[in-house]
Amino acid sequence: MGWQRASGYNWSALVEADVSRWKRVIGPGLRSQADGRQATEVAIAAEALNRMLALGRPDYVRIA
Repeated sequence: MGWQRASGYNWSALVEADVSRWKRVIGPGLRSQADGRQATEVAIAAEALNRMLALGRPDYVRIA
């Protein structure tokens, strides 16, 4: 447990789970080619994901 706390392993695992959730819901890549459109696409996707997460955000609880 000490090495996990020292290395930040738990935090990185939570971030990887968030990225995985993004890819499952939104998709692995951007569809737009222009920079401005990509920024808009990311903003819309982030808003949609945040709304879905607000409905049922998981609570991480240590069990051991």
